[in-house]
Amino acid sequence: MERAEKGYGDKYPVERTVLAGVSRGASERDIKLAVRLAAEMATDFSWLSKGDAVFIKPAHNSGNPYPATTSPVAVGAMVELLKEKGAGRVIVGDMAGIEHVKLSPDGLAGSTRLLMESSGMAGAALAAGAELSFFDEAGWDAFFEDFPTAGSSWKRGLMMPNILREVEHIVLMPRCGSHALAGSTLGLKASVGYWRTDTRLEFHRDASTLQEKIAEGNTVEALLKKQRMVISAADRILTTCGPDKGHVSEPENGIVIASESVVAHDMVSLAWFLENRRNAPAWKKMFLDPYSYQLSVGIGNRWIAGKLGGWGPALASQTLSRNDLDTIWDDRVLNHAYLVLGGMPSVALEPADDIIPKDVLKSLGESVTPAPTVPSAFIPAFTTEAD
Repeated sequence: MERAEKGYGDKYPVERTVLAGVSRGASERDIKLAVRLAAEMATDFSWLSKGDAVFIKPAHNSGNPYPATTSPVAVGAMVELLKEKGAGRVIVGDMAGIEHVKLSPDGLAGSTRLLMESSGMAGAALAAGAELSFFDEAGWDAFFEDFPTAGSSWKRGLMMPNILREVEHIVLMPRCGSHALAGSTLGLKASVGYWRTDTRLEFHRDASTLQEKIAEGNTVEALLKKQRMVISAADRILTTCGPDKGHVSEPENGIVIASESVVAHDMVSLAWFLENRRNAPAWKKMFLDPYSYQLSVGIGNRWIAGKLGGWGPALASQTLSRNDLDTIWDDRVLNHAYLVLGGMPSVALEPADDIIPKDVLKSLGESVTPAPTVPSAFIPAFTTEAD
Protein backbone atom coordinates (compact mmCIF):
# COMPACT_ATOMS: atom_id res chain seq x y z
CA MET A 1 0.00 0.00 0.00
CA GLU A 2 2.92 2.31 -0.66
CA ARG A 3 0.83 4.86 -2.55
CA ALA A 4 -1.69 5.22 0.28
CA GLU A 5 0.98 5.66 2.92
CA LYS A 6 2.31 8.85 1.37
CA GLY A 7 0.85 12.35 1.32
CA TYR A 8 -2.68 12.43 2.74
CA GLY A 9 -2.26 8.86 3.91
CA ASP A 10 0.24 10.20 6.46
CA LYS A 11 -2.35 12.58 7.90
CA TYR A 12 -5.42 10.42 7.54
CA PRO A 13 -4.70 6.75 8.12
CA VAL A 14 -5.59 4.11 5.58
CA GLU A 15 -8.98 2.60 6.42
CA ARG A 16 -9.38 -0.93 5.15
CA THR A 17 -12.79 -1.74 3.72
CA VAL A 18 -13.37 -5.40 2.98
CA LEU A 19 -15.73 -6.65 0.28
CA ALA A 20 -17.04 -10.21 0.18
CA GLY A 21 -19.04 -11.42 -2.80
CA VAL A 22 -22.57 -12.79 -2.73
CA SER A 23 -23.95 -14.27 -5.93
CA ARG A 24 -27.57 -13.60 -6.84
CA GLY A 25 -29.79 -16.25 -5.27
CA ALA A 26 -27.05 -17.38 -2.89
CA SER A 27 -28.01 -19.81 -0.15
CA GLU A 28 -28.24 -18.75 3.49
CA ARG A 29 -25.05 -20.70 4.11
CA ASP A 30 -23.17 -18.74 1.44
CA ILE A 31 -24.45 -15.39 2.75
CA LYS A 32 -23.32 -16.28 6.26
CA LEU A 33 -19.92 -17.31 4.92
CA ALA A 34 -19.55 -13.95 3.14
CA VAL A 35 -20.42 -12.09 6.35
CA ARG A 36 -17.89 -14.09 8.33
CA LEU A 37 -15.16 -13.62 5.71
CA ALA A 38 -15.71 -9.87 5.56
CA ALA A 39 -15.83 -9.48 9.34
CA GLU A 40 -12.72 -11.55 10.01
CA MET A 41 -10.74 -9.63 7.40
CA ALA A 42 -11.99 -6.24 8.57
CA THR A 43 -10.95 -6.68 12.21
CA ASP A 44 -8.76 -9.05 14.23
CA PHE A 45 -11.22 -8.97 17.17
CA SER A 46 -8.37 -8.07 19.54
CA TRP A 47 -10.82 -5.65 21.15
CA LEU A 48 -13.02 -8.55 22.29
CA SER A 49 -12.16 -10.23 25.60
CA LYS A 50 -13.83 -13.42 26.79
CA GLY A 51 -17.18 -12.69 28.37
CA ASP A 52 -17.53 -9.15 26.98
CA ALA A 53 -21.01 -7.88 26.12
CA VAL A 54 -21.57 -6.74 22.52
CA PHE A 55 -24.47 -4.70 21.20
CA ILE A 56 -25.45 -5.21 17.55
CA LYS A 57 -27.26 -2.19 16.13
CA PRO A 58 -29.22 -3.06 12.99
CA ALA A 59 -31.36 -0.70 10.90
CA HIS A 60 -34.95 -1.59 11.74
CA ASN A 61 -37.21 1.33 10.89
CA SER A 62 -40.24 -0.86 10.06
CA GLY A 63 -41.37 -4.46 10.07
CA ASN A 64 -40.62 -4.95 6.39
CA PRO A 65 -38.12 -7.56 5.24
CA TYR A 66 -34.55 -7.01 4.03
CA PRO A 67 -33.44 -4.74 2.39
CA ALA A 68 -35.97 -2.37 3.98
CA THR A 69 -34.36 -3.55 7.21
CA THR A 70 -31.01 -5.19 7.92
CA SER A 71 -30.57 -8.76 6.66
CA PRO A 72 -31.62 -11.26 9.37
CA VAL A 73 -29.21 -13.81 7.91
CA ALA A 74 -26.32 -11.36 8.30
CA VAL A 75 -27.32 -10.54 11.87
CA GLY A 76 -27.51 -14.23 12.76
CA ALA A 77 -24.09 -14.83 11.23
CA MET A 78 -22.55 -11.99 13.24
CA VAL A 79 -24.11 -13.21 16.49
CA GLU A 80 -22.67 -16.67 15.91
CA LEU A 81 -19.24 -15.26 15.05
CA LEU A 82 -19.11 -13.04 18.12
CA LYS A 83 -20.07 -15.95 20.33
CA GLU A 84 -17.32 -18.07 18.78
CA LYS A 85 -14.82 -15.27 19.42
CA GLY A 86 -15.66 -15.31 23.12
CA ALA A 87 -18.43 -12.76 23.59
CA GLY A 88 -20.70 -13.29 26.58
CA ARG A 89 -23.92 -11.39 26.02
CA VAL A 90 -24.70 -10.46 22.43
CA ILE A 91 -27.66 -8.08 22.29
CA VAL A 92 -29.57 -7.04 19.17
CA GLY A 93 -31.77 -3.98 19.47
CA ASP A 94 -33.26 -0.83 17.97
CA MET A 95 -36.28 1.48 18.06
CA ALA A 96 -38.40 1.79 14.93
CA GLY A 97 -39.36 5.00 13.17
CA ILE A 98 -42.15 7.36 14.23
CA GLU A 99 -44.38 6.06 11.43
CA HIS A 100 -44.65 2.81 13.41
CA VAL A 101 -43.59 3.44 17.03
CA LYS A 102 -43.93 6.50 19.27
CA LEU A 103 -42.42 6.65 22.73
CA SER A 104 -43.50 9.57 24.92
CA PRO A 105 -43.32 10.44 28.62
CA ASP A 106 -46.94 9.29 28.85
CA GLY A 107 -46.56 5.90 27.22
CA LEU A 108 -45.92 3.95 24.06
CA ALA A 109 -47.76 3.41 20.79
CA GLY A 110 -46.59 0.58 18.56
CA SER A 111 -43.95 -2.08 19.16
CA THR A 112 -40.45 -2.51 17.74
CA ARG A 113 -40.54 -6.09 19.06
CA LEU A 114 -43.52 -6.98 16.87
CA LEU A 115 -41.91 -5.28 13.88
CA MET A 116 -38.65 -7.19 14.41
CA GLU A 117 -40.59 -10.43 14.64
CA SER A 118 -42.36 -9.56 11.39
CA SER A 119 -39.12 -8.92 9.49
CA GLY A 120 -37.60 -12.20 10.66
CA MET A 121 -34.73 -10.54 12.49
CA ALA A 122 -35.92 -11.42 15.99
CA GLY A 123 -36.10 -15.11 15.17
CA ALA A 124 -32.70 -15.13 13.47
CA ALA A 125 -31.03 -13.30 16.36
CA LEU A 126 -32.58 -15.53 19.02
CA ALA A 127 -31.75 -18.71 17.10
CA ALA A 128 -28.11 -17.61 16.96
CA GLY A 129 -27.98 -17.04 20.71
CA ALA A 130 -28.59 -13.29 21.06
CA GLU A 131 -30.75 -11.33 23.45
CA LEU A 132 -33.18 -8.69 22.19
CA SER A 133 -33.43 -5.11 23.42
CA PHE A 134 -36.09 -2.59 22.43
CA PHE A 135 -35.56 0.98 23.57
CA ASP A 136 -39.27 1.76 23.37
CA GLU A 137 -40.13 -1.05 25.80
CA ALA A 138 -37.53 0.20 28.29
CA GLY A 139 -39.44 3.47 28.61
CA TRP A 140 -38.82 7.20 28.53
CA ASP A 141 -36.41 7.23 31.47
CA ALA A 142 -34.17 4.45 30.11
CA PHE A 143 -32.01 6.94 28.17
CA PHE A 144 -29.01 9.08 29.06
CA GLU A 145 -27.76 12.34 27.59
CA ASP A 146 -24.63 12.02 25.47
CA PHE A 147 -22.97 14.99 23.80
CA PRO A 148 -21.79 15.44 20.19
CA THR A 149 -18.65 17.25 19.14
CA ALA A 150 -18.17 20.84 20.27
CA GLY A 151 -19.71 23.44 17.97
CA SER A 152 -22.22 21.00 16.52
CA SER A 153 -25.62 21.89 15.06
CA TRP A 154 -27.38 20.24 18.00
CA LYS A 155 -28.88 22.54 20.65
CA ARG A 156 -28.65 19.91 23.39
CA GLY A 157 -27.24 16.49 24.06
CA LEU A 158 -28.62 13.39 22.34
CA MET A 159 -30.74 10.99 24.38
CA MET A 160 -29.15 7.54 23.95
CA PRO A 161 -30.42 4.19 25.32
CA ASN A 162 -29.06 2.95 28.64
CA ILE A 163 -28.30 -0.48 27.16
CA LEU A 164 -25.15 1.06 25.64
CA ARG A 165 -23.79 1.52 29.17
CA GLU A 166 -24.13 -2.21 29.80
CA VAL A 167 -21.89 -3.31 26.92
CA GLU A 168 -18.20 -3.07 26.11
CA HIS A 169 -18.57 -3.04 22.34
CA ILE A 170 -20.92 -2.06 19.51
CA VAL A 171 -21.12 -3.62 16.05
CA LEU A 172 -23.16 -1.54 13.61
CA MET A 173 -25.10 -3.48 10.97
CA PRO A 174 -26.92 -1.04 8.66
CA ARG A 175 -28.38 -1.74 5.23
CA CYS A 176 -27.70 -0.11 1.87
CA GLY A 177 -30.77 1.75 0.78
CA SER A 178 -32.69 4.83 -0.25
CA HIS A 179 -34.39 7.29 2.08
CA ALA A 180 -37.26 9.52 0.97
CA LEU A 181 -35.99 12.48 3.05
CA ALA A 182 -32.24 11.99 3.45
CA GLY A 183 -31.48 10.44 0.05
CA SER A 184 -29.74 7.36 1.39
CA THR A 185 -29.66 5.43 4.64
CA LEU A 186 -26.33 3.77 5.44
CA GLY A 187 -24.13 3.46 8.53
CA LEU A 188 -24.02 7.07 9.73
CA LYS A 189 -27.80 7.47 9.32
CA ALA A 190 -28.44 4.32 11.38
CA SER A 191 -27.54 6.28 14.54
CA VAL A 192 -31.03 7.82 14.43
CA GLY A 193 -32.40 4.51 15.69
CA TYR A 194 -30.73 5.10 19.06
CA TRP A 195 -32.38 8.44 19.70
CA ARG A 196 -35.32 9.13 21.99
CA THR A 197 -38.35 10.90 20.52
CA ASP A 198 -37.32 14.37 21.71
CA THR A 199 -33.91 14.03 20.03
CA ARG A 200 -35.59 12.88 16.82
CA LEU A 201 -37.90 15.88 17.03
CA GLU A 202 -35.00 18.34 17.15
CA PHE A 203 -33.42 16.46 14.24
CA HIS A 204 -36.46 16.92 11.99
CA ARG A 205 -37.63 20.31 13.29
CA ASP A 206 -34.26 22.04 12.77
CA ALA A 207 -34.00 20.53 9.32
CA SER A 208 -31.67 23.03 7.65
CA THR A 209 -28.76 21.09 9.21
CA LEU A 210 -30.34 17.62 9.17
CA GLN A 211 -27.50 16.10 7.14
CA GLU A 212 -24.86 17.63 9.39
CA LYS A 213 -26.70 16.39 12.47
CA ILE A 214 -26.48 12.83 11.13
CA ALA A 215 -22.69 13.06 10.99
CA GLU A 216 -22.48 14.79 14.37
CA GLY A 217 -24.72 12.16 15.94
CA ASN A 218 -21.88 9.71 15.44
CA THR A 219 -19.50 11.80 17.57
CA VAL A 220 -21.16 11.08 20.92
CA GLU A 221 -18.85 9.44 23.44
CA ALA A 222 -20.67 6.09 23.56
CA LEU A 223 -20.14 5.49 19.85
CA LEU A 224 -16.61 6.89 19.65
CA LYS A 225 -15.45 4.70 22.52
CA LYS A 226 -17.35 1.49 21.85
CA GLN A 227 -18.16 1.07 18.14
CA ARG A 228 -15.70 -1.47 16.69
CA MET A 229 -16.95 -2.40 13.25
CA VAL A 230 -19.57 -1.59 10.62
CA ILE A 231 -20.80 -4.37 8.35
CA SER A 232 -23.58 -4.38 5.76
CA ALA A 233 -25.06 -7.11 3.64
CA ALA A 234 -25.69 -5.40 0.30
CA ASP A 235 -26.64 -8.19 -2.06
CA ARG A 236 -30.08 -6.57 -2.19
CA ILE A 237 -30.38 -2.77 -2.33
CA LEU A 238 -33.44 -0.58 -1.87
CA THR A 239 -32.79 1.86 -4.71
CA THR A 240 -35.88 4.12 -4.65
CA CYS A 241 -38.19 5.65 -2.03
CA GLY A 242 -37.26 4.18 1.34
CA PRO A 243 -36.77 3.63 4.09
CA ASP A 244 -39.65 1.15 4.31
CA LYS A 245 -40.40 0.28 0.68
CA GLY A 246 -39.25 0.89 -2.85
CA HIS A 247 -37.61 -0.80 -5.82
CA VAL A 248 -35.28 -3.63 -4.81
CA SER A 249 -32.20 -4.13 -6.98
CA GLU A 250 -30.53 -7.52 -6.83
CA PRO A 251 -27.29 -7.40 -8.86
CA GLU A 252 -25.77 -10.55 -10.28
CA ASN A 253 -22.91 -10.15 -7.81
CA GLY A 254 -23.81 -8.50 -4.52
CA ILE A 255 -21.40 -7.60 -1.75
CA VAL A 256 -20.92 -7.54 1.99
CA ILE A 257 -19.11 -4.36 3.12
CA ALA A 258 -17.09 -4.33 6.36
CA SER A 259 -14.79 -1.77 7.94
CA GLU A 260 -13.68 -0.55 11.34
CA SER A 261 -14.42 2.98 10.04
CA VAL A 262 -18.03 4.04 9.61
CA VAL A 263 -16.91 6.81 7.24
CA ALA A 264 -14.92 4.49 4.97
CA HIS A 265 -17.79 1.99 5.06
CA ASP A 266 -20.29 4.66 4.01
CA MET A 267 -18.08 5.97 1.21
CA VAL A 268 -18.11 2.52 -0.36
CA SER A 269 -21.72 1.77 0.55
CA LEU A 270 -22.94 5.02 -1.00
CA ALA A 271 -20.93 4.35 -4.16
CA TRP A 272 -22.55 0.90 -4.37
CA PHE A 273 -26.02 2.36 -3.75
CA LEU A 274 -25.61 5.01 -6.46
CA GLU A 275 -24.30 2.45 -8.94
CA ASN A 276 -27.35 0.26 -8.41
CA ARG A 277 -29.74 3.21 -8.34
CA ARG A 278 -28.54 4.25 -11.80
CA ASN A 279 -29.70 0.84 -13.03
CA ALA A 280 -33.17 1.07 -11.41
CA PRO A 281 -36.15 1.67 -13.74
CA ALA A 282 -36.25 5.35 -14.72
CA TRP A 283 -40.02 5.63 -14.30
CA LYS A 284 -39.80 4.44 -10.70
CA LYS A 285 -37.17 7.06 -9.92
CA MET A 286 -39.06 9.81 -11.74
CA PHE A 287 -42.66 9.18 -10.70
CA LEU A 288 -42.64 7.01 -7.56
CA ASP A 289 -39.71 8.31 -5.56
CA PRO A 290 -40.56 11.25 -3.24
CA TYR A 291 -36.88 12.18 -3.07
CA SER A 292 -37.02 13.21 -6.73
CA TYR A 293 -38.95 16.36 -5.77
CA GLN A 294 -37.99 19.14 -3.35
CA LEU A 295 -41.65 19.79 -2.50
CA SER A 296 -42.28 16.24 -1.32
CA VAL A 297 -39.05 16.23 0.73
CA GLY A 298 -40.05 19.44 2.52
CA ILE A 299 -43.64 18.35 3.14
CA GLY A 300 -42.54 14.88 4.23
CA ASN A 301 -40.16 16.24 6.82
CA ARG A 302 -42.82 18.56 8.26
CA TRP A 303 -45.17 15.59 8.49
CA ILE A 304 -42.55 13.64 10.46
CA ALA A 305 -41.98 16.63 12.77
CA GLY A 306 -45.73 16.72 13.36
CA LYS A 307 -45.85 13.01 14.17
CA LEU A 308 -43.02 13.51 16.66
CA GLY A 309 -44.19 16.69 18.37
CA GLY A 310 -47.58 17.88 17.10
CA TRP A 311 -48.78 20.79 15.00
CA GLY A 312 -46.53 23.38 16.63
CA PRO A 313 -43.21 21.77 15.66
CA ALA A 314 -44.63 20.85 12.25
CA LEU A 315 -45.46 24.47 11.46
CA ALA A 316 -42.24 25.79 13.02
CA SER A 317 -39.91 23.29 11.38
CA GLN A 318 -37.24 24.48 8.98
CA THR A 319 -37.33 23.48 5.33
CA LEU A 320 -35.38 20.34 4.55
CA SER A 321 -33.41 20.83 1.34
CA ARG A 322 -33.04 17.94 -1.04
CA ASN A 323 -29.40 16.87 -1.40
CA ASP A 324 -28.76 15.79 -5.01
CA LEU A 325 -26.59 12.68 -5.01
CA ASP A 326 -24.86 12.05 -8.32
CA THR A 327 -21.57 10.95 -6.73
CA ILE A 328 -20.45 10.34 -3.15
CA TRP A 329 -18.79 13.78 -3.16
CA ASP A 330 -22.22 15.42 -3.25
CA ASP A 331 -23.31 13.91 0.06
CA ARG A 332 -23.57 16.49 2.83
CA VAL A 333 -23.54 13.76 5.48
CA LEU A 334 -20.20 12.36 4.38
CA ASN A 335 -18.70 15.77 3.66
CA HIS A 336 -19.46 16.84 7.22
CA ALA A 337 -18.35 13.49 8.62
CA TYR A 338 -14.86 14.16 7.21
CA LEU A 339 -14.76 17.30 9.35
CA VAL A 340 -16.03 15.86 12.63
CA LEU A 341 -14.71 12.28 12.48
CA GLY A 342 -11.02 12.74 11.80
CA GLY A 343 -10.79 13.66 8.14
CA MET A 344 -11.45 11.85 4.89
CA PRO A 345 -9.97 8.36 5.15
CA SER A 346 -7.73 6.82 2.53
CA VAL A 347 -9.88 3.88 1.46
CA ALA A 348 -8.16 0.54 0.90
CA LEU A 349 -10.54 -1.89 -0.80
CA GLU A 350 -9.73 -5.52 -0.05
CA PRO A 351 -11.70 -8.35 -1.69
CA ALA A 352 -12.27 -11.30 0.61
CA ASP A 353 -12.88 -13.77 -2.22
CA ASP A 354 -12.88 -14.04 -6.01
CA ILE A 355 -16.65 -13.71 -6.43
CA ILE A 356 -16.65 -9.95 -6.97
CA PRO A 357 -15.87 -9.15 -10.63
CA LYS A 358 -12.84 -6.97 -11.31
CA ASP A 359 -14.97 -4.39 -13.07
CA VAL A 360 -17.06 -3.95 -9.91
CA LEU A 361 -13.93 -3.45 -7.80
CA LYS A 362 -12.60 -1.00 -10.37
CA SER A 363 -15.86 0.95 -10.46
CA LEU A 364 -16.07 1.22 -6.67
CA GLY A 365 -12.42 2.21 -6.51
CA GLU A 366 -12.94 5.00 -9.00
CA SER A 367 -16.07 6.15 -7.15
CA VAL A 368 -14.18 6.71 -3.90
CA THR A 369 -11.28 8.43 -5.65
CA PRO A 370 -11.86 12.20 -5.36
CA ALA A 371 -12.24 14.31 -8.47
CA PRO A 372 -10.21 17.51 -8.94
CA THR A 373 -13.22 19.54 -7.79
CA VAL A 374 -13.10 18.02 -4.30
CA PRO A 375 -11.43 20.45 -1.82
CA SER A 376 -7.74 19.54 -1.65
CA ALA A 377 -7.79 19.62 2.15
CA PHE A 378 -9.83 16.40 2.10
CA ILE A 379 -8.24 14.50 -0.78
CA PRO A 380 -6.88 11.13 0.33
CA ALA A 381 -4.77 8.61 -1.49
CA PHE A 382 -6.70 5.64 -2.85
CA THR A 383 -5.42 2.10 -2.91
CA THR A 384 -6.57 -1.41 -3.66
CA GLU A 385 -4.97 -4.53 -2.24
CA ALA A 386 -3.07 -4.97 -5.51
CA ASP A 387 -1.12 -1.78 -4.85
